[in-house]
Parts: sequence; C-alpha cells; structure tokens
Amino acid sequence: MRNNDTPETRSVRLLRVGEQVRHALSDILQRGDVHDETLARHMVSVTEVRMSPDLRHATAFVKPLLGKDEEAVLKALRTNTAYLQGEVARRVNLKYAARLKFVADESFEEGSHIDALLRSPTVARDLTEQDEDQAR
Repeated sequence: MRNNDTPETRSVRLLRVGEQVRHALSDILQRGDVHDETLARHMVSVTEVRMSPDLRHATAFVKPLLGKDEEAVLKALRTNTAYLQGEVARRVNLKYAARLKFVADESFEEGSHIDALLRSPTVARDLTEQDEDQAR
C-alpha cells in the first residue's frame, strides 16, 4: 500500500481530526457526562485541540468560563483523563484512541496584553508620528 499523503493533506487531516476531538470534548463537558464536582460547577471551553502527526496524542487547550478556578478545573480534567479519552475514542473514529493532555489556554491573556501595549501612550505616539511621516 502506498502512502500518498503530502504535507498539506496531513496538516488538513490533523486540523480536521483536532476539530472533531474538540467538538467531542466540548459535548461531553457541556452535557455533564463527567461525574466530577469541580467540572459540574464550571463551564469549560475547549478552545483548540492540536493533534500529533501520528494522531496518537491530542493537546486540548481549555479555559473555564471567566477564568475562574483554572488550576482546579485543570486538575479535575487531568483526574478524569482516562474517562474522557474513552468517550472521545467512541465518538471520533480513529485507529488508536488519542491520549489527551489538558493545558490552560493562555491566548486570551496574550491578546489582552498585546491590546494593552498597542493602546499605551508611547506606542500610540509612535504610531501617530509614523503616520504623519508617511503622509509627507
């Protein structure tokens, strides 16, 4: 059997499978299928899932609503990893059940930090001076 995968089709497949895993995890958490007090008290967003090239490992980026009790939520997810892996494996048809790893999604904080930097008086002044120089 020949493997006709190009880097482009592999990356598209990784993205597609990652999105399927993200949807499955989101659905499981939203329905409250995990019997855990911490997870029952928090709404958890699964913002992204990145798959390893062999599709055996999935890194799930998660964020509790309003960022509350992030460490407790991550601990609860990690405690229930085996259950979540089994549920995802049933919902997403892959040759192997992907091993899940849960990580806090820091992209919101990074975006807020960049926004704050762009709004700082020093940067705003530099941008205004640059615009005036280009207008001349």
